Amino acid sequence: MEVAVGLDVGGTKILALALDVSSGRSVATRQFPTPQEPSALRGALADAVEAALGETEGEGSAVAIGVGVPGFLGLDGIARQAPNLPGAVGVDLRVMLAERFGVPVVVDNDANCTAWAARLVDAPDVESLVAVTLGTGIGAGLVIAGELIHGAHGFAGEPGHMIVDVGGWECRCGQHGCWEMYASGNGLGRLAQAAVDQQRGGSLSAAAGSGSVDGALVGRLASEGVAEALAVLDEYAGWVAVGLANLVNLLDPAVVVLGGGVVGIGEPLRSRVEAALEAFPTIATGREVVVRLSSLGPAAGALGAAQLAWKSVSGGGWERR
Repeated sequence: MEVAVGLDVGGTKILALALDVSSGRSVATRQFPTPQEPSALRGALADAVEAALGETEGEGSAVAIGVGVPGFLGLDGIARQAPNLPGAVGVDLRVMLAERFGVPVVVDNDANCTAWAARLVDAPDVESLVAVTLGTGIGAGLVIAGELIHGAHGFAGEPGHMIVDVGGWECRCGQHGCWEMYASGNGLGRLAQAAVDQQRGGSLSAAAGSGSVDGALVGRLASEGVAEALAVLDEYAGWVAVGLANLVNLLDPAVVVLGGGVVGIGEPLRSRVEAALEAFPTIATGREVVVRLSSLGPAAGALGAAQLAWKSVSGGGWERR
């Protein structure tokens, strides 16, 4: 069995997946912690590939490897900036893995990998989509006319650092008012904590006890119908919609696919985001933009990385643009 191995490298964990290229079926997944030191990171990625292949019980032979990495990746696949994974900056993971395993290796931004998986699985009916991951930060992948868009330097698709509130909260990137400060998973937690600080979130504070008032807590209480949690979710959906409105006006996609840990909240989040998005006149007039939740869960990035790796060797004609 020929397999493409996909790695989704996050700030805290690495997810490895083996994809049977003949059937398109995921046959194995493994998860590992992410080391921060560069040499340890290189070793962990190689070990993750070995482990994914090992899960196929000796039946899998790697034909390509794909790696999704958070941050600003150049056209050569090397990270120039990676606030959530500094150990990857300047490291040529492609060459290292190609030399170790003797197969072609594709390294791309993790959200681009997620977008490609969304294109094939969640939105096969459209040619143009934006996939946005709402996690520790915000990433996005842009598929226009059926192709991933990378830009002149490889940095396209980093809307988390669009400034949506001039003079707002300071971001790890050094700017103030970045979208991901308000609309990421951590942003949801900040909005909840702000509600508590402003005496708008007594039930949130009580439910947290000695723990943190974070996005996961908001999601749980919102699912239970707690009014203060739902109010925070409304505010959060509004911030998500602000960034999406900018992306839709810029790119005119047919579908927006939302992924990342926050979408575990489900339909209560999706419907609020879609309603908030429709409140923008430039979005609501003359076009229909569908908001979908990723069906792929935490495996989306690794699956997309494996699919892109296979595409690079199967004559599919994938190129960076």
